Amino acid sequence: MPEFNENLWAPWRMQYIRSLGDDVTDEGCFLCRYWEDPDADAENHVVWRGETAFVVMNRFPYTNGHLLISHAGHKGELTELDDGELTEMTRLLRDGVSMLREALNPQGFNVGYNIGRCAGAGLPGHLHAHIVPRWGGDTNFMAVLGDARVVPDALDTLYGQLVEIARASGLRS
Repeated sequence: MPEFNENLWAPWRMQYIRSLGDDVTDEGCFLCRYWEDPDADAENHVVWRGETAFVVMNRFPYTNGHLLISHAGHKGELTELDDGELTEMTRLLRDGVSMLREALNPQGFNVGYNIGRCAGAGLPGHLHAHIVPRWGGDTNFMAVLGDARVVPDALDTLYGQLVEIARASGLRS
């Protein structure tokens, strides 16, 4: 069996590891901070806002175009949302899928909620859904051998494209 002497650098990973303790501060969790500061939408990659929820790009995506649909309030369970809030979350999921279809032309999507830490929720106190675009063959050896992901586009580049699509669709002014 060959020995591997090459290092595989994934500097984004350390930023993610260091940020894990920062999810909840005295000012609240990062999703609450994003909701409270609409002037920082570009910096935070908030694509558009509804009345009680918003769409934000995942800063540490599984793949290109990974979006989070977040409720505005710091609620951790679906049962804490009223019917209007739940309906808006579902509409944002639908519109996010449509927008990613136009921007990236994926062949499929993983869409869902991770509720509770043992179910994979990185921020279990703040309900949010994930939209992960998928392509045939997008699972590769990098995650298996190198504990790294290959994301082929910069967040800022895709953010600009998604904002323009949201404006053209009437989702963002």
